[in-house]
Amino acid sequence: MALLSYSPTQGKAMEQRFTFDQVASVYRETRPDYPEALIDDVVSYAKLKPRDTVLEVGCGTGQATKSFATRDLQILAIEPGAEMVRTARESLANFTNVELLETTFEAWPANKAVFPLIIAAQSWHWVSPEVRFVKAAEVLSPNGSLAVFGHVPVGIPTPLLEQFKGIFLRHTGGWGAPPEAGYLPSGPFKRWFDESRLFGGVEHQCYSWKWQHTTSSYVNFLRTRSDVRMLTPAIREELLGEIAKAIDGEGGEFSLDYETHLYIARRVDPGD
Repeated sequence: MALLSYSPTQGKAMEQRFTFDQVASVYRETRPDYPEALIDDVVSYAKLKPRDTVLEVGCGTGQATKSFATRDLQILAIEPGAEMVRTARESLANFTNVELLETTFEAWPANKAVFPLIIAAQSWHWVSPEVRFVKAAEVLSPNGSLAVFGHVPVGIPTPLLEQFKGIFLRHTGGWGAPPEAGYLPSGPFKRWFDESRLFGGVEHQCYSWKWQHTTSSYVNFLRTRSDVRMLTPAIREELLGEIAKAIDGEGGEFSLDYETHLYIARRVDPGD
């Protein structure tokens, strides 16, 4: 196995976050859930009680939302994409303890709301740096917690890795660390917490798991990646076609090593 590494559009504007809305239904079907152990650890760290209200920033189609909703918590989930919200409403229709709002975190009118926990699953990097921690601290209760977490691909069979690298280089000219690599300990999340001076010591946890893919499941997953969405339709389809042929050539299925990284800390008052 070797590190998975590709990023044809690094440095693109934060407006990439709105590209997910174009493929909301595919996103719901292909994006993985979050480890149950992570959900339990966050609930325990935040010392949540039944019926406590949790704010979720960027809920997507509800992968993390439903896991927290099953813990007898009230969830206010905000998401900027209209189609993502519509799809999340379908996925979460059986949960009466989830409220969905179509808005960005930046534009959301807090109105003196207070939460013991804010969660952001694979979304915190899309929030404006000037707003992220300041607004989070404003709406957290004293000693309230902010949990930021995301999946990172860390290993793929070497024959496929080499083929994927060649395909991306031919069609995009780029090959670097995947955007999700920011969630690794070498990434910026702990530093962002520390630099805000609004949160106490950051705790980090890593959860390892494997994701089994077929040709179609992996190609559909790639269709939901913001960097692939930013390609022109012609280049995107050519690239995905070659990716499909490469996987078919290796038997039509493979296992991808993943890690989910959690960063969590409590709000502190100035001077504490």
